Amino acid sequence: MKIQRTRMLTQYFIKLTARLSIFIAVLVTYLINKPFLYRVMTKKFTQLGLTPLHLLWAVFMGLMLIHLFPGKRILTMALRKRKEENFKEAPNYSELELLHFVQRQNISAWRVLLVWLSFNCFWGLLYLFHIVDNADLLMLTVFYFLCDYICILFFCPFQTLIMKNKCCVNCRIYDWGHFMMFTPMLFIRNFYSWSLFFTSVVVLIHWEIIYAKYPERFWFGSNQNLQCAHCKDKTCQVKQTIKEKIS
Repeated sequence: MKIQRTRMLTQYFIKLTARLSIFIAVLVTYLINKPFLYRVMTKKFTQLGLTPLHLLWAVFMGLMLIHLFPGKRILTMALRKRKEENFKEAPNYSELELLHFVQRQNISAWRVLLVWLSFNCFWGLLYLFHIVDNADLLMLTVFYFLCDYICILFFCPFQTLIMKNKCCVNCRIYDWGHFMMFTPMLFIRNFYSWSLFFTSVVVLIHWEIIYAKYPERFWFGSNQNLQCAHCKDKTCQVKQTIKEKIS
């Protein structure tokens, strides 16, 4: 399969490179100066002053605010489908099929939520028993930050094993990424950690409200813009190429 370089696919790879750079920078700091990360995640801002990690917090927060208030920014089709102007009704689509689709996807979404919370409860227990600390949870968060784009571009276990959606553009839980990313921050009693986690919850709730009110925008059977023939992002190409080579 020959990969077609679309504008959105190029942007994804640029952002993946940026996320990989951030991950490596934090990892190097974690390996050579873990106490510094612990202090930043434990002490108040007035006790530390401005550090690169506070700038990273601003980046994280800014990304979530863009999802809540996109304005005229160029967003992936997976996010644009939330808006009415990006809904192109498929002629004579079945409302009964749409209902069945919503029911199946909701069940799968609950399964993903259960798996994710169970997995992170394990880290929470390790934290409560002082086996891992604030620096470890920060490192885990940055790892999730990187994995978010790995899931979009290369392989997503939730898509493959649970959701069974055809691509990220059609993903029922596409905007759950920030909630998943900042789940470890819930365990740290800190303004920076809790502000990230609870803002991510707002992003998730915002997505869920729109999905509940306008499910027709989220199914390729009712929204023509989500069909492969009308897709402009083509972010699934790398995954498809990997699948073809494996098979």
